[in-house]
Amino acid sequence: MTLLNPSVVLNKIDEIVIEDRPVPKIEDPHYVKIAIKKTGICGSDVHYYVHGCCGSFVVTAPMVLGHESAGEVVEVGSAVKTLKVGDRVACEPGIPSRYSAEYKSGNYNLDPDMAFAATPPYDGTLCRYYLLPEDYCVKLPDHVTLEEGALVEPLSVGVHSCRLADVKFGDKLVVFGAGPVGLLVAAVGKAFGATDVLIVDIVEDKLQFAKKLGVATHIYNSSGDRGKSLTETKELHKAAFGDQLATVAIEATGNEYCIASALHLLAPKGRYVQVGMGKENLGLFPMGIVGEKELTIKGCFRYSVGDYETAVGLIASGKVQVKELVTHRFKFEQAIEAYEVVKSGKAIKAIIDGPE
Repeated sequence: MTLLNPSVVLNKIDEIVIEDRPVPKIEDPHYVKIAIKKTGICGSDVHYYVHGCCGSFVVTAPMVLGHESAGEVVEVGSAVKTLKVGDRVACEPGIPSRYSAEYKSGNYNLDPDMAFAATPPYDGTLCRYYLLPEDYCVKLPDHVTLEEGALVEPLSVGVHSCRLADVKFGDKLVVFGAGPVGLLVAAVGKAFGATDVLIVDIVEDKLQFAKKLGVATHIYNSSGDRGKSLTETKELHKAAFGDQLATVAIEATGNEYCIASALHLLAPKGRYVQVGMGKENLGLFPMGIVGEKELTIKGCFRYSVGDYETAVGLIASGKVQVKELVTHRFKFEQAIEAYEVVKSGKAIKAIIDGPE
């Protein structure tokens, strides 16, 4: 039997199936129906697959996976003005309440009632057809591929974090973590004008990949710092910037040792942004230097107003290259295999095609 809306569904921990779901119908005239063509696998997807949760979000019922997607508009609501059938779009996957204080203040990503794809209890985008409001679809220029469009989602996290950190020309930026998000943070920081970008990780292959991509001017393998004092690691890290401290630190691992090291690496009046999800309570946090240096510390949660548009612009202009991040590609029917590959740590970024 031909499936009308095949969908990749997480039934429970370690159990993913492909099953038919109802074809969604446009009920709100401002919505469009999108045929999903490319979807990236995010670390949060793997958390749900392996642990059944990601942070405070817990899977309690079968859920369609995926939220890093791009596709083609196949139907538009009667009130849609900015899109037409055939348009290629990057899909911003979180819809806030239009009546929330967070939405009205321009911080819709912080809306506690956000309906975010593949975040319980909401289904994700790994299916044939998906609905979105027209203003949460960003049209892709003709020369930007749908695969690049799928990577707009994680790139928008990089944009949002660098905006929060006010990265600008002349900054010395240190990024902890050379996974997809860390690499994209570094790429955006460089595009925003940071003249020196240091990426810190414990996996040498990832660091060499970052160097090859050209997103890092400096790399540092911190695996040898285990057991050393923060003062010793600070001296080692400082050597990468010619004995100068960083003006901006963006942490993309959630590891408490990385967090502490990043704060030590900052110069007075330095700016720090936390992107990686870690433990709720940290046993190791150098609060003393936060006051002594008058550091600015901010959290980062997804992305907000204008971040998706900026991400598309960075790709379209060639200021950020995302194609090289894709190391594995899978057909839709290979989705289960794709999750196993990402779970094993073999992929930087894996992309799943939409159903044929």
